[in-house]
Amino acid sequence: MRLYGVLAAVIQTARVIGETCEPPVFGKVTHMHSVSALRDSFGRRFTYLRLSVTERCNFRCDYCLPNGYEGNEPPPLTLNEIRALVKAFALAGTRKIRITGGEPGLRKDLPEIIRICSETEGIEQVALTTNGYHLERSLDSWLEAGLNQLNVSIDSLNPVRFADITGHDRLPSVLRGIDKALDAGLPVKVNAVLMREFTQADLTAFLSWIQDKPITVRFIELMQTGSQPVFFAEHRMRGEGLKLQLLEQGWLPKERSVHDGPALELTHPDYQGALGLILPYSPDFCSSCNRLRISAQGKLHLCLFGEQGYDLRPWMQSGSEEALLKELESRLALKHETHHLDQGKTGATRHFAMLGG
Repeated sequence: MRLYGVLAAVIQTARVIGETCEPPVFGKVTHMHSVSALRDSFGRRFTYLRLSVTERCNFRCDYCLPNGYEGNEPPPLTLNEIRALVKAFALAGTRKIRITGGEPGLRKDLPEIIRICSETEGIEQVALTTNGYHLERSLDSWLEAGLNQLNVSIDSLNPVRFADITGHDRLPSVLRGIDKALDAGLPVKVNAVLMREFTQADLTAFLSWIQDKPITVRFIELMQTGSQPVFFAEHRMRGEGLKLQLLEQGWLPKERSVHDGPALELTHPDYQGALGLILPYSPDFCSSCNRLRISAQGKLHLCLFGEQGYDLRPWMQSGSEEALLKELESRLALKHETHHLDQGKTGATRHFAMLGG
């Protein structure tokens, strides 16, 4: 009986340990940091990195760079720096990397950047956000390098309106590129910024487009930035009304996956595609935050609207994964619970080309 009692106690202890300890999150990775993903002081876990590779953009969207890119971009991250960074984030629990800009297609070495990400052990998903200018002609090389998700910015399906917003009459080429991606089996999402100019006709066009195409169109509330306070005040459109309209029309919330961001995604039985709403001014927007951002110059931004970025470039160049991981962990302790957009505080974000949104 005494032996039975000892065995029972051992079994119960094992059960408790099994229920309270998380399993390793890195699969094949066996590094000393592989069992502790990046977390902040509010318990949020960060498995998603948005990596900007350039601030330059060849569009002049009126809500971002109305006069086009006017700066002289400091040297962006090199391939070796990106390799060191991605490896460190993978060891710290990152599973998804989204390559952003500016317009990442302006970098001739974009396929190499995609390949670095896709071949890094632990990285499961490599996504790209692009304005689509180079999509039609460059998609094959991106796919061959390992791209497995695509986001394209299209604020209007009206060619005249598209050209007016972007400064380029490229909508037909962008749409052909998207069809090419769909034919290759690549998941495609389209981002459209909501502004007061957005009409019922625009919504109808997007709905008609996704009725027989497996595309997720995500409507994003216009967000204030440091360089555009007047434009924001004049063009802001809240997304809550659109959300209620869609729910009344039978659109239903979709179950979230582990790498999903704060978007509310909706599906409808009559549509192959889906809709999404990104509402950064909603009270609980930051509660599901799972992403960190690196600027094209190697600064860690804990929030799109944080007050500053923290330079990680010296640690990328040091050759020490341990040092880079420790710096990441120490900076993450400074992350706030929420942004303060509702108070008009836009932080260090001058325009979205800085960090890719």
